[in-house]
Amino acid sequence: LTIGVALYDYSPKVTIFIQALTKIYMVIAALLVVNSFLDTVNEIYQGLPYAKSRPIKGYLQVIKIILYTFGAIVIIGIIINKNPSSILVGLGASTAILMLVFKDTITGLVASIQLSANDMLKIGDWIEMPSRNLDGTVKDISLTTVKVQNFDNTITTIPPFALINESFKNWRGMEESDGRRIKRSIYIDIKTVQFCTPQMLEKFSKIENIKDYVEEIRKNLTNNQSDSVALLNSGTQTNLNVYRQWVESYLKSHKMLNKDLTILVRLLQPVEYGIPMEIYCFANDKGLITYERVQSEILDHVMAALPIFDLKTFQRMSSDDIRAIAKG
Repeated sequence: LTIGVALYDYSPKVTIFIQALTKIYMVIAALLVVNSFLDTVNEIYQGLPYAKSRPIKGYLQVIKIILYTFGAIVIIGIIINKNPSSILVGLGASTAILMLVFKDTITGLVASIQLSANDMLKIGDWIEMPSRNLDGTVKDISLTTVKVQNFDNTITTIPPFALINESFKNWRGMEESDGRRIKRSIYIDIKTVQFCTPQMLEKFSKIENIKDYVEEIRKNLTNNQSDSVALLNSGTQTNLNVYRQWVESYLKSHKMLNKDLTILVRLLQPVEYGIPMEIYCFANDKGLITYERVQSEILDHVMAALPIFDLKTFQRMSSDDIRAIAKG
């Protein structure tokens, strides 16, 4: 273009104007080339195995901001016909204003470095943040935003510094472990808890999983009477304790539970709803669908077995129960 300008007899002002436009065009073209190069670097990096745990998108965005700022200064220098260094000197006096303008960018950069350095978050993590109504998978981490796809397929974006300043739950530890925890309680009606009579022990001895345990109780009985005081003195167990032993044995034989992790069945502090019996174990499959199916199967099974042990769950009275009582 400069050569083309020289071939025609333009006025000096027109020549200077065309030369300035040419220089501005070259600066913009150079910025676009560098921008495309950085985007390509990020795309190639995303294909590496460690890209999810160490994203570089935020750092590349910082480089882009620096380049765009420098390019803008050069373009301004071309327009006003001044050296870019003199403009930089003038901008030094406006540092406070620049800090205010780029406040979110700077805090985002610091937060991104903290998240990455402390291995707090990476792409693909399942995070939960009730304060932001957020529960889903991290899809993207940039300089100013973290994009999360919730389980209802909505997208939530939050600034990185929010994850530093506020608490959030990262389920990565569960996903990398050998099992997903199942922790559920059944409320046993206190009125149904009683000492096992010889007749009850006879019935329980036919249950495969606790046959040996029940036989041991029967061997240690000092008498075969069925009244409450005699049962108290006989050394028998309660039906709730036998039931708890059966539930624990059932869990240990369940093929979908991890036997190397904790399997526990315990009674908690009695409350107005009855005696809470807590089931604590770990499912082998951590996927949501299989996990929920295993959890539901266990609860269904142990609740259906309650009548066999002469136990009942606590349940609030419904309108049908009240009408039945009223009818006598």
